[in-house]
Amino acid sequence: MLSSSTILITGGTGSFGHEFVSKTLQHFNPNKLIVFSRDEMKQWEMAKRFEGDSRVRFFIGDVRERDRLYRAFEGVDYVVHAAATKIVPTAEYNPFECVKTNIIGAMNVVDAAIDQGVKKVVALSTDKASSPINLYGATKLASDKLFIAGNSSYAGGSKTRFSVVRYGNVIGSRGSLVPYLIQARETGFVNITDPRMTRFMVTLDDAVSMVWQAFSDMIGGEIYVKKIPSVRLMQIVDVIAPNAEKIIIGIRPGEKLHEQMIGSDECLHTYDYGDYYKILPSINDWDKDENRRKGGKLVQEGFVYSSKTNDWWFEDHEIFKWVESSSQNTPAT
Repeated sequence: MLSSSTILITGGTGSFGHEFVSKTLQHFNPNKLIVFSRDEMKQWEMAKRFEGDSRVRFFIGDVRERDRLYRAFEGVDYVVHAAATKIVPTAEYNPFECVKTNIIGAMNVVDAAIDQGVKKVVALSTDKASSPINLYGATKLASDKLFIAGNSSYAGGSKTRFSVVRYGNVIGSRGSLVPYLIQARETGFVNITDPRMTRFMVTLDDAVSMVWQAFSDMIGGEIYVKKIPSVRLMQIVDVIAPNAEKIIIGIRPGEKLHEQMIGSDECLHTYDYGDYYKILPSINDWDKDENRRKGGKLVQEGFVYSSKTNDWWFEDHEIFKWVESSSQNTPAT
C-alpha cells in the first residue's frame, strides 16, 4: 500500500522519524517521503544521512501552523503524525506550549488531512494517554479522541481515515533514560526517582512495524496497542551503570510509578489479536463493527494492560543487548 505513494511524517527528525524513514524507503520504495519538522539543524543533519536519495524531501514547518500544514499535505497519500511535546516535566511547567502542539497541532493535522484529501493518517500516542495523571498524557488522550472523531460526521463525505498507535518508552531514544545512564558511567552517580518504578519498553523497529500494520489494517478509529515487555527501573540502572552511586530523588511532577496502555474502562471494547490489542471506539457502535473487529477476541471484563502486572519482562542480558543495539542506531542529538 505504501509503495509508489507519497508519505509525510510530522516530527520526522526524531528517533522514530529516522527509523521510519530508513525502513520505509527500504521496504516500500515510496515515490516521495516528506520529513516535516520545525528544527532546521536536525533536518540538515538528517539530510546528510539520506544524501543522494531523491525520494526524501524536507519541509520546515510547525504543526501549530495550520496554513503551513495545508501546503505540506498537498498531494500526500499517507501521513504519520509523530510531532509532540512529550517530556513529562517540561509539559508540566510549560502547559500552554504543550497544549498548542499536542492538541491544537492534532486539530490542524485532522483539518489539513481531510481538506487536502489524504487517504490515511496514523497518529502516534503513548501509554501515558491511558488514565492520564500528567498534562502530557491528558493532551495525548485529547489528541487520540480528535483523530478518532476525524472519522465520524466531522469528516462529512471525506474518505480520509484516522487511526492511532499507542506504545511505551522507546529505549535509547532522545531524552530517554538510556543515554542518561550511559553518561552516568562516567559521572559516577545516577539520580533515581523511585526504585519501585516499572515501564513498558519498545524498540524502534517494533514501533515502525506497528505503524505499518495500522496502515494495512485500519478502517478508521482504531487504537493499536502492541504487546511489549516491561522493565524495572532499577534493572536498567544495574545493567547499564552498575557501579554508579544511586541517589533517590523522588518521583518528578506528573510521573507514575507504573504505566498502563489499556485501562479497565477501555477493556469493554478491546480485542486481542495475539501480538497486539485493538481498542475500538464506542461512537457510532464501531466497537461492534465486524469490519473493524476482524476476528479479534474480546478481552475479559476488568482487564488492565499495566507495566506492573504485565506477564512479559526483560531479562538482564536482553536489556544489555537492546541497549547496545539502540545506542548504535540512534542518531546524535
